[in-house]
Amino acid sequence: MFEQVLDKAGRSTNEQERQKRIQKVTRSNDDDKNPCMKEQKMSLKCLQDHNYDRDKCSIYFKNYKNCREFWSMIMKERNRKGISPSLPPAEERETIQKDYIARKMSWVFYLIFGIINCSTNGEVQRPRGVAISKASLYQPGKSFYCFDGSGKIEFGLINDDYCDCVDGSDEPGTSACTNGQFHCTNAGYKPQYISSAWVNDGICDCCDGTDEYSGIVSCENNCMELGKELRVQQQAAKELAEQGYLLKVEYSKQGLEAKQNKKERLTELALERTAQETLRVNLEAIKKEKEYPEKEAKDKHQQAWEEEKARRAAEEEKKSALEAFIDLDTNQDNQVSIEELMDRTEFDIDSNGTVTPDEAKEHLEDNDQVDFDMFLEKIWPNIKGIYKPVEQEPTETPDEGAQEARGDEGEPNTTPPPPIDFPPPPGSLKEGDPDIADHDEYHPDFEEEYDGEDEEDDLREAYEEEEEEEPYDEEDNSDNKDKAGDNDDQMPDYDEETQQLIDAADEARKNYKEADDKISDIDREMTECNELIDLDLGSDHEFFPLKGQCYEYTDREYTYKLCPFQKSTQRPKNGGAETSLGTWGKWDGPADNKYSVMKYENGQGCWNGPNRSTTVKITCGTTSEVFSATEPSRCEYQFEFRTPAACNKQVDTGSHYDHEEL
Repeated sequence: MFEQVLDKAGRSTNEQERQKRIQKVTRSNDDDKNPCMKEQKMSLKCLQDHNYDRDKCSIYFKNYKNCREFWSMIMKERNRKGISPSLPPAEERETIQKDYIARKMSWVFYLIFGIINCSTNGEVQRPRGVAISKASLYQPGKSFYCFDGSGKIEFGLINDDYCDCVDGSDEPGTSACTNGQFHCTNAGYKPQYISSAWVNDGICDCCDGTDEYSGIVSCENNCMELGKELRVQQQAAKELAEQGYLLKVEYSKQGLEAKQNKKERLTELALERTAQETLRVNLEAIKKEKEYPEKEAKDKHQQAWEEEKARRAAEEEKKSALEAFIDLDTNQDNQVSIEELMDRTEFDIDSNGTVTPDEAKEHLEDNDQVDFDMFLEKIWPNIKGIYKPVEQEPTETPDEGAQEARGDEGEPNTTPPPPIDFPPPPGSLKEGDPDIADHDEYHPDFEEEYDGEDEEDDLREAYEEEEEEEPYDEEDNSDNKDKAGDNDDQMPDYDEETQQLIDAADEARKNYKEADDKISDIDREMTECNELIDLDLGSDHEFFPLKGQCYEYTDREYTYKLCPFQKSTQRPKNGGAETSLGTWGKWDGPADNKYSVMKYENGQGCWNGPNRSTTVKITCGTTSEVFSATEPSRCEYQFEFRTPAACNKQVDTGSHYDHEEL
């Protein structure tokens, strides 16, 4: 263990710490390498003589420090001039000192007595490189505590060109600590901090030149000129901000009025909706009341039409069957027989070119012959798909004398068919037969196939009057109207009573729809009102005029668009599809300036990357415009946007800089 010792002030230390301090002070005992050996030894001797009471030896420390600063300056100057070695030999040092003293007497005096900056006009005393705001942390005669808490040192070790504190706070006025900070007073301009490593580096970093006190270079103090330029710029910025602020006040007024109007409108809409809802309920009841008899009447009309179409279809089927029956009944005996079918190749089941009796009988449902009724009911449905009528060459109609001669030959051997609802085939009756009276359509000269034209004429006459009535109902007869030229397949108009029911129901539906649409319009407007009321348009609603507007900025490749509170997009300058860079997300400024940054999120996704997004930085301006658009990170865009809505009543003119240092 090392022996504990006490200094005169009663502070406890140990021999190990004392030896470390001695080693630190006596870094070199070689006169060639240490031009301040004399000052160093004098400082050490003083410490030994006064039991290491540093306060008793402060003058020696100052001399030692000034010596080191001087030779450090000389070394830097020689290095810059390319003189080697940078540290002059011992025999040249005295001459160098004398020459320098002669040239820079005032500077040498400052080195000897200027460790503490002071003046006779009451300026706050503080070490070189320390701002007035921090002067209270550097008190002469008191220990100095490193800002980072890494230790404490005696005041005499401040600016001794050696780093005692890890954070460099003990060397603000020298370049000993690379992480230290030197404060430029810059009276008349803006004070600033520079790195302590820049002190006495031959470059004027402070406009007042206080960072280059070694005399290596002569720095002109141009702070007043810079300050004058700055104040001109600040005045222009102030005037611009004042103009923008006047517009902002108007913006705020518009926003406040808009939100107030929306709130009042919302109250009106709520009352209007209540009344409209009551009306809609009543109209819905009326609609249902009118639609019930309408439906019954239309269903009845539709049913009658379906029955009529079925009747017409049956007549057509019967007509086709009759034509086929007459065609197949080649001997005109009112029977279709096996022999008659054997003459028709379409009934060849095995396709061997011959219709066998069995094949013919199979088509006749195992009957040898069938009359028309059985043919229509059982045979025709099965063979109409394969039956092929025989095309006959037209022949002249026999004259009346020939017909009479035929009649004289006597009645055919066939038995007349049972009475049916259509004219019998030719040959079944002859002139003078009492049954002719029941068949007005029959004529002795009739030899053509029955075509049913008279029955169709009767149907047309039955609907002639209905066709002259009002047009069909649009909803139910639109398809029929498209087939206006096909009267046979078109459902006839509704009768007058049914049409009146339809018209009444249409009117009720129209009134109900108008009321329902009105409620939808009210709901849509209420939603828009609530969206605007809930939207954060700034502390004083100053961003209201920007809503619904869009602003574009074009660079060499793209045109960018910003629609505040809606979206941001990008499209190629020379044309192409628009790409979403995000939709409105939130205000994203710092807590003390929330409305300085907008955030637009969830835009179109990048290839193998995130969705695009946009950050909009907002500044004061007399007009609203996007003046810059960049992509600082992949798929993350940044717009610069100025607008009167961002202007404040007062701007920072920088006068506090002058106040602090002047």
